[in-house]
Amino acid sequence: MRDGEGTPSAVGHLPEEVAGTRRFPSFTARETNLAMVLALLAWTVAVFDYGLFGTLLPAMTEDFGWTPEQSYLINTLIAVGTAVVAFGVGPVIDRLGRRRGMMLTIGGTAVASVLTALIPARLGLVSNAAMVAIRSLGGLGFSEQSVNATYLNEVFSVTEDRRKRERRGFYYAWVQGGWPLGFLLASALALVLLEPLGWRALYLVATVPALVLVVVIGRKLRETPQFELQHRLQQMRRAGQAAEASTLAAEHGLEVSEESPLARIFGPGLRRNTVVLSLAWIVNFFGINIFSVLGSSILANAKGVELSAAFWMLVIINLGAYFGYVFHGWLGDRIGRKRTIVIGWMVSGVAFAAMLSPLVSTPALIVVTYAVGLFFLVGPYAAILFYMGECYPADCRGTGTVIIGAMSQPGTIIGGFLFTALAAASSTGTAALWVGALGTFLSGVLMLWAKPVAEIRHQG
Repeated sequence: MRDGEGTPSAVGHLPEEVAGTRRFPSFTARETNLAMVLALLAWTVAVFDYGLFGTLLPAMTEDFGWTPEQSYLINTLIAVGTAVVAFGVGPVIDRLGRRRGMMLTIGGTAVASVLTALIPARLGLVSNAAMVAIRSLGGLGFSEQSVNATYLNEVFSVTEDRRKRERRGFYYAWVQGGWPLGFLLASALALVLLEPLGWRALYLVATVPALVLVVVIGRKLRETPQFELQHRLQQMRRAGQAAEASTLAAEHGLEVSEESPLARIFGPGLRRNTVVLSLAWIVNFFGINIFSVLGSSILANAKGVELSAAFWMLVIINLGAYFGYVFHGWLGDRIGRKRTIVIGWMVSGVAFAAMLSPLVSTPALIVVTYAVGLFFLVGPYAAILFYMGECYPADCRGTGTVIIGAMSQPGTIIGGFLFTALAAASSTGTAALWVGALGTFLSGVLMLWAKPVAEIRHQG
């Protein structure tokens, strides 16, 4: 047996009658549905906290006395800290497990939310440094989507629910749709609570569901049998039972490697997609940071929309974006996930360029073009995150998905500095066009070099 580029796996050294003779314990339909619901809630709550910063940035800018350019810089510096945190999550997920990984990421979200509410304003560098440090913990919450992708990829492989086994991308899309739902929730609550209670109260509100979910996940969510086997194999190898571990892995059709998960994802057969997907995430997050995270600032500063009206617009826009996930998950099952991602991101770049043009000036046109852009910008993440999980074997799946997902933060950093510099030199609209819209389109072009999953052969 060989992987995508012809490198022999450990399974290939064992007799054919041994390999793949044992099956993993299955997930019942009820357990699968519970896993999907908890994963959706976890991702929505994580995005709620993550999205609050961008949604509330205009209000926080006034409270902290920042200029628009300073607020963009603060957002970029937070991305630097977020990257440091997010890069450390991947190997942890392959060691602690998918369930504990979900608890860790959501727990980090709760801590980040409550501490953000306590940051004092008007203390200059002290306030700014505290904001950057505390909001960097958001890297834990942001990594939750990669944990979801890893977890559900393995659950759908062993579920008794035939529909979910056969249409994995479509069902995963409902979960990944927590991104626009989280932003919708942030916008809706800001619309209702910002004026009477202030921005700090919204962060305290975000803390409660995160803490509740940590408890529920710890009690109700089942670990995947793939990780449980990998954990057992590691224990056997540490106990000097390497031969027995290899046989047990082969009986389940798993690849065995003594390399670390990080080395594995850059090894033969996996390296190309690791590099291509990482670059695509970096460039695509130019657009994500500008049009999704900083949506209220773009509408206010680039299109002259009042802040209260911007919140209303973003509620409508993000509601439509949720169905972008469902559409792209469905489409990925039919025409291939890679092709779906390429088409979606190219269309999104064109739509955002149209939205930023002087020809689009009425509220209705702004909402329509922005909604189309966001539909095709975030929707393909339903395809790409599940595609990432399919690219890697079980022993490095968590590391691969989280490391690539963490590349969003270098994208936010690079794109943030470019956006801030160009906005200061010209205008927010010009910066959003040349950094956000163009970056989104180019990320679709980069995906043309990714290797289709059909060419990547591994088990587990």
